[in-house]
Amino acid sequence: MSEFIDALMNHAFLQYAMLTGVLASIACGIVGTYVVTRRITYIGGGIAHSILGGMGVAYFLSATYKWNNLHPLYGALVAAILAAVVIGLISLRTREREDTVISSLWAVGMAVGILFISRTPGYNQDLMSYLFGNILMVTSSDLWLIIGLDILVAIIGVLFYNQLTAVCFDEEFARVRGLNVSFYYLLLLCLTALTVVILVTVVGVVMVIALLTLPVAVAGHFTRTMWGTMILATILSMIFVVIGLAVSYGPNLPAGATIILIAGLVYLIVAVGAGIFRYGREF
Repeated sequence: MSEFIDALMNHAFLQYAMLTGVLASIACGIVGTYVVTRRITYIGGGIAHSILGGMGVAYFLSATYKWNNLHPLYGALVAAILAAVVIGLISLRTREREDTVISSLWAVGMAVGILFISRTPGYNQDLMSYLFGNILMVTSSDLWLIIGLDILVAIIGVLFYNQLTAVCFDEEFARVRGLNVSFYYLLLLCLTALTVVILVTVVGVVMVIALLTLPVAVAGHFTRTMWGTMILATILSMIFVVIGLAVSYGPNLPAGATIILIAGLVYLIVAVGAGIFRYGREF
């Protein structure tokens, strides 16, 4: 641990990684609480994979037609918002199953991305790294991007806390009370899409999905309110990041995978412990 602390004090890349994890925990704690409560965690995975289509198109246009200002992030953002709106409208307006729509967008988005990447002159392997990310390679501009995301998520989360909570817990009751369920459901999906697309480009698909779900799942065993879950999930996510970076530094393990493994182990321990506790009380 002392070796990690010394390195943290002297190496900027570790400082950036730590700040990235802490800042990402804020957005994931807030949005993840809504997502887990609404039981749409699989939507995060669907959106995260479908953005490859938008990134592939953006990179193709940039490389082929010299659109130098067309960053792959712009294509990812368009693809993510489009995927969120399509999922929301189809689930609200048709009888099509949500999981079927998400699976279709997941597969089509990745297929489109791979096709455009394969046809791009001078194909750049770095584009694929957006799917997996590397928390140790973040820059100061990435930090400012996540700070902006945190501010936006916090504002929306506070302004529409009651409405989003109502939609997550009891959609039919909220509709009876006159709440515009469709609008707030689409707002939640778009907020999820924005969180996913910005964090995916920094820390990768797997880590985003893990930070959206595992800290919230653990926090849910100890809290009974939405705001309490958000706060505890954010704190737990920060702890997982710090411990994961510290544990991975010495043996030179992949930082993202270590963070996810620690979060997953804590969730399993808490879930099993809660099950044993309930079983003991029943008997």
